[in-house]
Amino acid sequence: MLFAAVSSIAMAQQNSVLDTQMRKMVFAQGAISQLYVDEVDIEKLTEEALKGMLKELDPHSSYTPAKEVQALNEPLTGSFEGIGVQYNMNEDTLVVIQPVSNGPSEKVGIIAGDKIITVNDSSIAGQKFTNEEIKKRLRGPHGTKVKLGVMRQGVKGLQTFIVTRDKIPVYTIDAYYMIDANTGYVRIGSFGATTHDEFKKACEQLFAWGMKDLVIDLQGNGGGYLQAAVEMADEFLSDNEMLVYTEGRTTGRHEYRAHAGKMNINKVVVLVDGYTASAAEILSGAIQDNDRGVIVGRRTFAKGLVQRPVDLPDGSLIRLTVAHYYSPVGRCFQKPYTKGDKKSYDRDMLDRLNSGELMNADSIHFPDSLKFTTKGGRIVYGGGGIMPDVYVPLDTMAYTRLHRELSAKSCIIQTTLKYIDINRKSLSKQYEVDVYRKAKAKQADNKSYKAEDLRRGFERFKSEFEVPQGMIDILLSKAKDAKIEYTDSMLQASLPMVKMQLKALVARDLWDMSEYYEIMNPLNEIYKKGLEALKDEEIFSGIK
Repeated sequence: MLFAAVSSIAMAQQNSVLDTQMRKMVFAQGAISQLYVDEVDIEKLTEEALKGMLKELDPHSSYTPAKEVQALNEPLTGSFEGIGVQYNMNEDTLVVIQPVSNGPSEKVGIIAGDKIITVNDSSIAGQKFTNEEIKKRLRGPHGTKVKLGVMRQGVKGLQTFIVTRDKIPVYTIDAYYMIDANTGYVRIGSFGATTHDEFKKACEQLFAWGMKDLVIDLQGNGGGYLQAAVEMADEFLSDNEMLVYTEGRTTGRHEYRAHAGKMNINKVVVLVDGYTASAAEILSGAIQDNDRGVIVGRRTFAKGLVQRPVDLPDGSLIRLTVAHYYSPVGRCFQKPYTKGDKKSYDRDMLDRLNSGELMNADSIHFPDSLKFTTKGGRIVYGGGGIMPDVYVPLDTMAYTRLHRELSAKSCIIQTTLKYIDINRKSLSKQYEVDVYRKAKAKQADNKSYKAEDLRRGFERFKSEFEVPQGMIDILLSKAKDAKIEYTDSMLQASLPMVKMQLKALVARDLWDMSEYYEIMNPLNEIYKKGLEALKDEEIFSGIK
């Protein structure tokens, strides 16, 4: 009785304080609106006040204006409404990399290599539009029509296509392929509403190609939906094993447990780096804590805070931290932070570099209070991301200064676009790209197709194609236009990696992102160490 009475009084006092502060905010806003010497934008003031309040909380609570909410949610919800093309801006012209399979643009006949010159009779070529401005012109509500003026190589004049906008899927799995006869590879870019289904579909194909072991690449994966990570982890673990749990001041404790792993996979390796965060850390932690696989790479980002979206009346959104999440053995990955000091928080990766952590695992020090033990007896740590089982130092020599500058000033991507624009027809014929496209269309429609049709041309490209001198000449011309200075020795030191990236980008434009990563991954040190770990029986001792 006494406890209930005290609790009731405390709640009444808390509500009274809240009511007082709310009335103070409304009174201040009214005073400014009616008495301030100059005209006041009350809407802007309110937005800044919201940002100010959230700034004093943790680094991940945030405010999003109504006009930005849709763009924020697209990668998570898994779709948007538009014309369905992947594109790049080649200097000031929009070039179609490829239409979305069975999407609205493909249905009316738009093909890879087409240049979109006009949208609803308004020119978009030569206008230096931003990517956001281009999106505004191409996207729109489902069922609306847009008139496109298209230039196509070998065809005189401007062709006209009327495209009916439709829902376009946003994929969160960037790539999947077979590394060798037994080992599959899946790269997950983020965790959204469709991730689990995408993953199952990718693995079905990999199993058909003979997969027994799996490499999951989470490098650079900033996270997303907690539920998507839980569904993924559930595929690998035994019935009732803990996946993750969340706990907060008002939300209590909520546990997520497995329902008997469904995927018959032997060894699992997860690749991570300093930008692997949030939901990606949940999946990594579940696999590590349950002794189900080996984590390879560098210490992860360390985000262990759960955000809940709070919709505001005008369509804007607050993402408010409501809980911490904890790995199966009870460790929280969240790194320390000072409320209101986001600048120091954002400087964490630079601090890791300066401390030597990115080059040497011995520079990382965890206090004993953050030490945990898995059921299999392995030592793991909390309080600052996931420490991998196999540490891979950062290779600072992999990319030269010249290579970084060529990339930053878009010289490499612009070179690829120009080369593809000139040679797309001959390359497509030489490497049977049309056969691949037909097989992919059948795959999307769940129709039978020959697996070798997806691979035959690319396998020849991978073994035969070498970046021609003409492509390097285009690159050097772009570098000159960008006023990039270099010596011959700098160029020679950069060319091997630059050529490999150019080849990978040509593969991406002819096929897809899976082929891009299949060419680039063998240069990635974390990837290479992951493959070595798969063959190391000692590392996998004690792993299920």
